[in-house]
Amino acid sequence: MSRLLWVRHAPTHAKSMVGWSDLPADLSDTARLRALDAALPQGAVVLSSDLSRAIATADAISGKRDRLPHDPDLREINFGEWELQSFDTIPDQDGLHAFWDRPGETRPPGGESWNELGARVNRAVARVMDAHPGRDIVAVAHFGVILTQVQRALRLTPYQAFAHRIDNLSLTELHLDPDTGWQAGRINHLPG
Repeated sequence: MSRLLWVRHAPTHAKSMVGWSDLPADLSDTARLRALDAALPQGAVVLSSDLSRAIATADAISGKRDRLPHDPDLREINFGEWELQSFDTIPDQDGLHAFWDRPGETRPPGGESWNELGARVNRAVARVMDAHPGRDIVAVAHFGVILTQVQRALRLTPYQAFAHRIDNLSLTELHLDPDTGWQAGRINHLPG
């Protein structure tokens, strides 16, 4: 059985919709980073999205584990014209509410839908699993990315997936069983 251990990057402290913007992570909580490193299997391979907040977090917890190249398909959802805006400044409030209340095909202007994000992440997961069969894989990514995989493992609707909390520097463990498919283990576990 293969395990995929998702880690959400360290916080950016942004108070807006952050998708593809390359904001740095705050890595000052060294105790949490050490606890997270200790909770991860030593024989795992580590990869991250290609955004600096995920790269820096992966570098901080990779230890002696094999580090794989950054994968742009593990980026957060593309918020398009809503990028770096706070919720109350987005002109199309009806569209914003539809995006959160009826996720799936609703897309921010110039951005991508929840379903498009999920398909992109599923492709990345398939690639890394095929390249490293039977290995534990630690993937440092983003809130939306991890939620698409929780949705997949728990067989939820996008709206149901949004009910899950994914904190910064949390660990979400999913298992790929050859007979039953993806299964969820711990979700939003905070080691330490």
